[in-house]
Amino acid sequence: MATRNKSARTTTASKVSRVEVRDNVKSEGKAHRSSKPEVTIQPAKGKLGVMIPGMGAVATTFVAGVEAIRRGLAKPIGSLTQMGTVRLGKRTDGRSPKIKEFVPLAGLDDLVFTGWDIFEDNMYEAASKAGVLDQRLLDQLKPFLSSVKPRAAVFDHNYVKKIDGPNVKKGKTKMDLAEQLRDDIRSFQKTSGASRLITMWCGSTESYIEATEAHQSVKGFEKALHENDEMIAPSMIYAYASLMEGVPFANGAPNLTVDLPVMLELSRQNEAPICGKDFKTGQTLMKTVLAPAFKARLLGLSGWYSTNILGNRDGEVLDDPGSFKTKEESKLGVLEHILQPALYPELYGNIFHKVRINYYPPRGDNKEGWDNIDIFGWLGYPMQIKVDFLCRDSILAAPIVLDLVLLVDLAKRCSELRGRGIQEWLSFFFKSPMTVPRLYPEHDLFIQLMKLKNTLRHLKGEELITHLGLEYYD
Repeated sequence: MATRNKSARTTTASKVSRVEVRDNVKSEGKAHRSSKPEVTIQPAKGKLGVMIPGMGAVATTFVAGVEAIRRGLAKPIGSLTQMGTVRLGKRTDGRSPKIKEFVPLAGLDDLVFTGWDIFEDNMYEAASKAGVLDQRLLDQLKPFLSSVKPRAAVFDHNYVKKIDGPNVKKGKTKMDLAEQLRDDIRSFQKTSGASRLITMWCGSTESYIEATEAHQSVKGFEKALHENDEMIAPSMIYAYASLMEGVPFANGAPNLTVDLPVMLELSRQNEAPICGKDFKTGQTLMKTVLAPAFKARLLGLSGWYSTNILGNRDGEVLDDPGSFKTKEESKLGVLEHILQPALYPELYGNIFHKVRINYYPPRGDNKEGWDNIDIFGWLGYPMQIKVDFLCRDSILAAPIVLDLVLLVDLAKRCSELRGRGIQEWLSFFFKSPMTVPRLYPEHDLFIQLMKLKNTLRHLKGEELITHLGLEYYD
């Protein structure tokens, strides 16, 4: 799909500029002291149960990776919680602890797993078929991976047209299916001995829909569940079941799922944090790095053509126009929100932005994202940038899943965060970050990282880093 960004489509410049003045204070600086509210964080005691709808390439790469790291066979490369640090105080203080040492996160040894899938393969079989990880590594992990078997899934072929499977729940109504999921959640907590749970959607991209009256309130949604409303997608049933059980829900696909008034209501009511949408892995990651650079240097952008080839189950699902439309909407909004054409009409008011995803089985999980970027500089002279990202989709997604599991669990244990609903501070991990209504999302990767780390500083009563830095020169 190609789009032309017109400045008239965006929020008025006067409104945006006030927000930008506040959000773009990035000058290197003396930290603001947090107001130090009475924040309490419960300790991460006991096991943390990770429940995954969709036990495909991403889920199996994540679980196998966690087990390999626990056994000392690999390192958690790409994980912010495991390898990242957070600076505290002045640059001259020399305080930069690892994030996992700064805030009380669950340890990897405390994670236990279950999942749902339309196929009956256990995680060893599913991982072997996905072809992401070396078979020799999987064979070392076989006893553990074979023990993680899928529960029957809630599935509607109308929402995912390119695949089908036998391991599917049956019920007279969608409310029946939701109750079966709630039974699964309670059963897993009991049998696993987990003290806390989180649901992490790693399932397929569903066909594009927009919110209806059924999605506006808990009462209306439950009525629609009883009436088998066709506008309630399977992922929403998982979300409803999880939130009703007080379990946080993170959405790794571009589906609406929890980006709905009913889910925000349930999230706040039951103190079960929500976040999403769509893991930021390959091509969009590059966009959220490059577009801020163009804007920072006031380089104009006339066009950005993006295409992908992908051969795994995700690529097969996205070969359906309805599922592709959902993914496309997730990917197209990035540039407009970063570049703010209403503020910079001469530079970004007329961008031709096109996104394509093509299913190409020979590549498997090894996705290729190719971008042609047409920019212009001083006196309007044109220039081009080409990006060819030969990435591994699930290898990039797996550490995101780990970080979200641990950080959403932190939010659930934190008095400051658990009742807020949407966890916008986790936007760093998503293509299309959720926000409260009428608030545009931050897509700039570096603003997102600052937001995340400042949230952690705030929770611990540390100074918020503004990077002003004038005190070094007094």
